[in-house]
Amino acid sequence: MSPNVPTRQQALALLKTYNKSESLIKHALAVEGVMRYMARKYGEDEEKWGLVGLIHDLDYEQFPEQHCKKTEEILRQNDWPEEIIRAVISHGWGICTDVRPESTMEKVLYAIDELTGLVVTTALVRPSKSLLDLKTKSVKKKWKDKRFAAGVNRSIIEKGAAMLGVELPELINDTIMGMREVAEQIGLKGEG
Repeated sequence: MSPNVPTRQQALALLKTYNKSESLIKHALAVEGVMRYMARKYGEDEEKWGLVGLIHDLDYEQFPEQHCKKTEEILRQNDWPEEIIRAVISHGWGICTDVRPESTMEKVLYAIDELTGLVVTTALVRPSKSLLDLKTKSVKKKWKDKRFAAGVNRSIIEKGAAMLGVELPELINDTIMGMREVAEQIGLKGEG
């Protein structure tokens, strides 16, 4: 990584400067976990991918109506690398930006951002309240119930999977596996 790339600690500090909500911070940690997992799977830079996941919703709590645009501004002021800024902005493609995900890193972020929400919600309704025993088929079952986690935009997840050229069950499984690595930090290690 180039010297001007912030450390994870700097990224986390920046995230916490703009976000006080525990749920938003846990979401950032979940997305970071999946991005790191996926970076290893694709043979890419785990640190860079992790940073992108960690700060992708940097502006969401304070500036929801300017989502992605304000993050771009903040990251530029802090002299973040262009590649990371572009990746972060691209996750809002078709919603709040016109920056289409092009690189594998951008496509993965686009595909898994919403999916982490469905995985969390599915884990929370299980007796164990844990990611450690959560199966892909459980998430697929909840996927079909449009009232369950109604705020999760399933069409974005489907578009992201298509961009990556992967089937939905594989994407769900990878997302679960990545989130398991941070299960304790996001409060989904379970009761036992």
